[in-house]
Amino acid sequence: MSCLSLFTAAQFGRFALSHRVVMAPMMRMRADSHGVPTELMANYYRQRASRGGLIVAEAAHVLSSGQGYPHSPGIETREHIVAWRNVTDAVHAEGGLIFLQLWHAGRLSHSSLQPSCALPLAPSEIPADGVGFNSLWQPVGYETPRALVLAEIDVLVEAYRLAGLNALEAGFDGVEVHASRGLIEQFLRRASNCRQDPYGGSIANRARFLMRVVEALARACGNDRVGVRLSLSTGDEDQEGGVDLLEYLVEHLAAVQLSYLHVVRGSDKEAYAAASEEKIRSLWPGFLIWAGNFSTTSAEAAINNGTADAVAFGRRFASNPDLPFRLQIGGPLNSYDSHTFYGGGKLGYTDYPTLNSFLLPE
Repeated sequence: MSCLSLFTAAQFGRFALSHRVVMAPMMRMRADSHGVPTELMANYYRQRASRGGLIVAEAAHVLSSGQGYPHSPGIETREHIVAWRNVTDAVHAEGGLIFLQLWHAGRLSHSSLQPSCALPLAPSEIPADGVGFNSLWQPVGYETPRALVLAEIDVLVEAYRLAGLNALEAGFDGVEVHASRGLIEQFLRRASNCRQDPYGGSIANRARFLMRVVEALARACGNDRVGVRLSLSTGDEDQEGGVDLLEYLVEHLAAVQLSYLHVVRGSDKEAYAAASEEKIRSLWPGFLIWAGNFSTTSAEAAINNGTADAVAFGRRFASNPDLPFRLQIGGPLNSYDSHTFYGGGKLGYTDYPTLNSFLLPE
């Protein structure tokens, strides 16, 4: 057993952390109708910044075809870059670090959000289960998407590369590739990818798009400014030649020597989840962030036993701007209101009370 805790300093790549409480990316849909971040968003992130703490900002679409929700942000245009600079400046003024999560929604979008009201794009013509939003905030079933042709995949890889450069220009310290939901995840899963070309079939083929995106961003931005978020459930029962999908991804991403790996605990099978967590830790030599319904006790245990180097919190950070301070002193936590998660104004966004200014010893 080590003596590490959530409040032990850490180093990942070129960056130093004074604590290991990370703010997870959460889509809140407070951008304007063109995906341009607002002053309200700058205040939201400023409130949640702490000296030496890491924020991973909500997913920003890399192309207009990648917008998945109304009023979700982008990182494609000059207007996006300028407006995000207000957010990064606010976080840096508080002494925090901030990465931007990059994504393309793929089949999780709706034609009303697409350029010229086209069908959403996906690896294959397979609709997602469940319900999404259209541009009028109405709940709608997911449409049958249009399958990407090979040439469009090259365009998408370039879009991710440019989005990474845009994020750095906007003042972000780095970027996180969203591979636990959206288009990249849809390429990874057999249930959404039935392609019969170099991007479908085998594990290596289905991982090809992710690896091309990651390698392009590492070359453009520097590998120590790029992280990846995966879901533990991505590897459920998907094996080939004795190697499962998640194991393949972790091994190949490790070879790129990224800033960090961020994994969401997504399996409801406890024995499988525990074994997978141990396997990922053994395969990933770098900085490892875990997320998914952690309590203070379980987060401390994960740090102390070496399973995680940091733990990301989502909903608790949404309702507790000073979450690191509260966890450090064992303070009470505000309850979150799920009805205010998506869209709206200050209510349930920037109006949660704090206990005190967050300070850690130098």
